[in-house]
Amino acid sequence: MIVAASAIIIPNAMAAPSNIAGMVVFIDPGHNGSNDGSINRQVPTGRGGTKDCQTSGTATNTGYMEHTFTWDTALRVRAELSALGVRTALSRANDSALGPCVDERANAANALHPNAVLSIHADGGPPSGRGFHVNYSAPPLNQVQAGPSVQYARIMRDQMQGSGIPPANYIGQNGLYGRSDLTGLNLAQYPSILVECGNMKNPADSALMESAEGRQKYADALVRGVAGFLASQGQAR
Repeated sequence: MIVAASAIIIPNAMAAPSNIAGMVVFIDPGHNGSNDGSINRQVPTGRGGTKDCQTSGTATNTGYMEHTFTWDTALRVRAELSALGVRTALSRANDSALGPCVDERANAANALHPNAVLSIHADGGPPSGRGFHVNYSAPPLNQVQAGPSVQYARIMRDQMQGSGIPPANYIGQNGLYGRSDLTGLNLAQYPSILVECGNMKNPADSALMESAEGRQKYADALVRGVAGFLASQGQAR
């Protein structure tokens, strides 16, 4: 469901963009609340191959699941964007059931004709690795992926880092990671990024993700990135 709101609530340290009300953002909380064997069904990668419909995601060492982190953070992002007048839609309806495959999420986003697509994830890297990284499709498969998506990734990187969240020290480069293996990014016809907010296997990152205050910090940073990109794009569709 697309949600709109008229009240203005400004995340810390972000000025309210004046031209983003009425824009549309598709929010994808990564993974599913539950899974079965159907997630192994093969779906298109967007580059001629196939991959699993979905994966179960990762978790912190204490068992806090990625899908729960992404869901909670996505709801916070949706609330803040709605308060800025941005219309939103989610890729899954809850954090308890089986959700759509990765290609179905991309198709749903494309059908909405959004101004931006935000996929929220958390990584499961080496314990010594810390920080976020922003994924975008590379090499690009269309002009949107070649231009606006890269601009979106850079704005998000800058806003995440400016919010005090460190860029990854174990993957990508300076908080950015162009890659060809993510179906959602490959199939994107509108500006799309996938943000790995941090490393669930790292003690500092996992402590942030496991706390409500930490998830709010991630959400505020993500909203700054989305709003900054939207403000650079002009009028609502």
